[in-house]
Amino acid sequence: MNAANFYLRLQQETVQEREYLLSSPLITAALQGEITRDEYVAFLGQAYHHVKHTLPLLMAVGARLPESKEWLREKMAHYIEEEVGHQEWILNDITQCGSDAEIVRHAAPSLPVELMIGFIWDFVSRRNPVGFLGMVFVLEGTSVNVATQAADKIRLALQLPKKAFSYLYSHGSLDVEHIDFFESVVNQIDDQKDQDDIIHVAKIIFRLYADMFRTIK
Repeated sequence: MNAANFYLRLQQETVQEREYLLSSPLITAALQGEITRDEYVAFLGQAYHHVKHTLPLLMAVGARLPESKEWLREKMAHYIEEEVGHQEWILNDITQCGSDAEIVRHAAPSLPVELMIGFIWDFVSRRNPVGFLGMVFVLEGTSVNVATQAADKIRLALQLPKKAFSYLYSHGSLDVEHIDFFESVVNQIDDQKDQDDIIHVAKIIFRLYADMFRTIK
């Protein structure tokens, strides 16, 4: 199986699911600067509940990869260095919005987030750790597409300080570099099953992530 253009195949085979995500009312409203402070804080709260799993998931993926994929384990180590502490950025943003971050920290996630996290942990643990790259594709790709633009619009509309947007601004810029890195990683994956599993995970995460936004607006 040709791996050189797998990233292109991944994009092409998830077009419908990506459009479902990007058409979420909260995302379209955010890009117009038409969301409330409560909606923005609600988004941050749900982001916290999935982002806090990123580091443990990366560690689990690295631990479960076979010796034949040592090269990929090293790439996971790179991601781990980049992702440390991001969930705390989100809590700081919530505080800067005037809300209680500790309530968010101890709250339960929405059903789509609960399902998304349960699904990816099960997939990594029981089926194929390489499939986790499908989730990376969804989350980082979305950040590149909308994070910085949405942050600018929301900040202007709500008159909140820039330090209330550290998560969105950092991911909007960081993930541009991450996507280039991600593309180089997945284009080295030449196993048909691994490729199919990444696409399968991406399709499901796109749907659940979109439903997370739809529970807010």
